[in-house]
Amino acid sequence: MKTLKNWEFLDRQAAMIRLGVEGNRELRLTVLEHDLIRVSLVGAKGWRQGRTWSIAPQQDVPFEGRSRDLVDGFTCPDFTVIQGDNEVVLQTEALRVMIRKPLQLVWQARLCDTWETFASERPTGAYMAGTRDHSHAHFLLRDPAERVYGLGEKAGDLERSGRRFEMRNLDAMGYDAESTDPLYKHIPFTMTRTPNAGSWSIFYDNLASCWFDLGNELDNYHRPYRAYRAADGDLDYYMSWSPDLAGLTRRQVWLTGGTAFPPRWALGYSGSTMSYTDAPDAQDQVQGFLDKITEHDLPCDSFQMSSGYTSIGDKRYVFNWNTDKFPDIDAMAAQYAERQVHLIANIKPCLLQDHPRYHDVASAGLFIRDSQSDAPEKSVFWDDEGSHLDFTNPDTVSWWKDNISSQLLAHGIGSTWNDNNEYEIWDAAAQCDGFGTPIEVCLIRPLQPVLMTRASRDAQVEYAPDQRPYLISRSGAPGIQRYAQTWTGDNRTDWKTIRYNNRMGLGLSMSGIFNIGHDVGGFSGDRPLPELFLRWVQNGIFYPRFTIHSWNDDATVNEPWMYPQILPQIRAALELRYRLVPYLYTCLYQAVIDHQPILRPTLLDHEDDPACFAENDEFMLGRDLLVATVVEQGANIRTLWLPQNGSGWYDFHSGAWYEGGRSITVDVNLDSIPLFVRAGAVLPLAAGTMRAEPSADDTRELAIFPPSGNFADHSVLYEDDGRTSKALDGAHWLLAIDISGTETTIDITLRFTGKAKPLLNRLAVALATEDIRTLTINGVKCTEISIAEIPHRTS
Repeated sequence: MKTLKNWEFLDRQAAMIRLGVEGNRELRLTVLEHDLIRVSLVGAKGWRQGRTWSIAPQQDVPFEGRSRDLVDGFTCPDFTVIQGDNEVVLQTEALRVMIRKPLQLVWQARLCDTWETFASERPTGAYMAGTRDHSHAHFLLRDPAERVYGLGEKAGDLERSGRRFEMRNLDAMGYDAESTDPLYKHIPFTMTRTPNAGSWSIFYDNLASCWFDLGNELDNYHRPYRAYRAADGDLDYYMSWSPDLAGLTRRQVWLTGGTAFPPRWALGYSGSTMSYTDAPDAQDQVQGFLDKITEHDLPCDSFQMSSGYTSIGDKRYVFNWNTDKFPDIDAMAAQYAERQVHLIANIKPCLLQDHPRYHDVASAGLFIRDSQSDAPEKSVFWDDEGSHLDFTNPDTVSWWKDNISSQLLAHGIGSTWNDNNEYEIWDAAAQCDGFGTPIEVCLIRPLQPVLMTRASRDAQVEYAPDQRPYLISRSGAPGIQRYAQTWTGDNRTDWKTIRYNNRMGLGLSMSGIFNIGHDVGGFSGDRPLPELFLRWVQNGIFYPRFTIHSWNDDATVNEPWMYPQILPQIRAALELRYRLVPYLYTCLYQAVIDHQPILRPTLLDHEDDPACFAENDEFMLGRDLLVATVVEQGANIRTLWLPQNGSGWYDFHSGAWYEGGRSITVDVNLDSIPLFVRAGAVLPLAAGTMRAEPSADDTRELAIFPPSGNFADHSVLYEDDGRTSKALDGAHWLLAIDISGTETTIDITLRFTGKAKPLLNRLAVALATEDIRTLTINGVKCTEISIAEIPHRTS
């Protein structure tokens, strides 16, 4: 690659300025918002890949992609340009970027009445580009006092500086959650908190394999720097600034299209194991799961069917039902429907070369094609070789949707688990149809799982248009969250996996992927011993996706009842999960509407508390719950930091109040699930339900955790029928809860918006703490109110 140094100002065109670089390239800066500027390096022949599927400020893009040249969905505010002899300055209300010679960008933010530098490129070579290929690199100076976050599901600590990471989707079976890299997803997005100039993020809109060096590399000829390097594609990045990290997370999820709104039942416990569908009597095993949850009095809302239902011998063949193992598919699905437990089927995007339908699919041209011939590419897949379906071909999309409809949906299996979709095709020039404009697979590998999942979503929506779809996808890129829930793949059974999976999940959340989870109990390795399994369940209940799943090396199965001696504690953990479903569902609604992460590190809500930036094992669930589960073997105490929040924290279980901004140590045993509530919160809770379906839950308690003395606070409760596709168009009930207090009184004011009546009759309001103050609801001294008595909010 060659360093790019020389440039000249060309012109301003609407929201963009153009610089000529080294005579045959353009550097374009486009003002999208006052705090969001796009920087693009374009070659003499134009874009290497002229479409994007990640940038979706209008919530989605056409299936065939969005032109990189579009600015639709952005406000593109006015800005000023000042030209000097060796510098051009571009300035908005919030940002200023100085373009210097040799080519270097220096970024500043307006703080009060001054401009503060928050990011600066390396003055000794900020940009490099291949002279014989399309590789490129971008270098920024590195401040040792800054903290770097993001990059999605990366192993190790949440703060990323000093390390090197690769984006190359892999099926990382049995990975080490502390050290393995790369993993399943491609999220080329970092957030940086500066010591005194706020925070900034940079998102590289490129789906080719790339590397981030955040201080691991040193070079005597340059000041300390950080590097982004890509093997191919376009250097096209989005620079955003915010006074806090939380603003960057909201910006990123908005920029990439927001979050899907699944049905409420998706928040329930989901059973799964590869063992059942691999067994010779697979249908009996899967149906037997229903009897076991009933026998053990456990709540459950869904079951994820692993790919053994498609087997021929030891291998897997998508959309092929093994009718020896599943002799009556419809009867099985009907039994699940009768018990109100949803079935979710595993599907894979690669057909093994001996798949019964391989030659028909190949003849129809539905596979990605080999670079040296017009034949289907062949790659290693599930102990054989197979060819990957090309979801940039509309005929493939139609074939896929038809098979989901006929092989799954028509049998009563309403949801899909899009798995093994990393697209490990190492023939870089293998050809994708590209919707009529061929694209080499190396440019869009992470896009294929996104389009696969989107096609699955579309099939489900077309089959049941009045219902919100539920999907899972293991792999993907920014935008996958528009269609599906995800999880951190095939983790290994180990104590440290709980700790580092938590940090992976928080990294995904900070990167704009909110609806997430892990394989509780560990997927790969020997089965967890009782204490480890219990602690994993007690931790997993706080994630949006709560699934116990396994393929244990010792041929055992992770099930809630696997250890009778801890079954009471497992049952108590599941009961707590279901008690929290109304709060979780409200958090999910806020994630969709307001781009608020469901899970977040304590630092995201408490940036003014320096102690929250230390690596820790606590995390926030929404704004109001601090989760401090036990993740160490043999622990009899749990030491944690309570963030400084101005009002203090209550122990959820005991009601004891603690001052914030301090470390506390609490005694723990196997029953313990340490959980703390922000003082001032009103938690909506369920009671005694065995399903997350609203129809199974007609009781709602508002648990009040009031600060002492004078205070005022605000909470919300979101309710709908749990399924309707029209929920966000008004078919919901959104309760505004205003709470205030004095030394002697606590006043609750309730108002609602929305067009649907909830499946509730009354709300019970309870002080969750020992408090002798008088409680009133809408001015009346009482502890219950009829839903019919709550007034509509008019403003």
